[in-house]
Amino acid sequence: MTAAPEIWFEDFFECQQLQFGSVTVAREEVLDFARRYDPQPFHIDEDAAAASIYGGIIASGWHTGAMMMRLLCDGLFLRAAGMGSPGLDQLRWVRPVRPGDTLTLTGKVLSAKLSRSKPDRGSVDISYRVHNQHGELAMTFQAVTLFARRDQGETADG
Repeated sequence: MTAAPEIWFEDFFECQQLQFGSVTVAREEVLDFARRYDPQPFHIDEDAAAASIYGGIIASGWHTGAMMMRLLCDGLFLRAAGMGSPGLDQLRWVRPVRPGDTLTLTGKVLSAKLSRSKPDRGSVDISYRVHNQHGELAMTFQAVTLFARRDQGETADG
């Protein structure tokens, strides 16, 4: 059974800064993920990766995204009255992620809007940034997430 939510739509506000923690990228996980889902040579073959523009093994961007999803779940979604997401925008892999990197996820709330047609919820638009242990930007994305309202009896009008 899931615990009662502790974070609701009303807990978000424009320009709010969010912290989601960090994860260290394990070499075996990079290789395992890539072999299964993204078997490009620079993700799975040491010699091919060394000869590539990356100069060594790098994590799949999709693996980086999956690691960030875990941070989002642990840092927010598993504690919140989340209702899913209609999608994300502006996904960019800015810098290669390498085994041994420690990635930190932060977010900034761009907007928090009540639904006009469904007063039990609102949408929160968040810009996310992933930095490595050197403070270098590695990945960015923006996503809208739906959250239930704490007091679902109120209407958008008041």
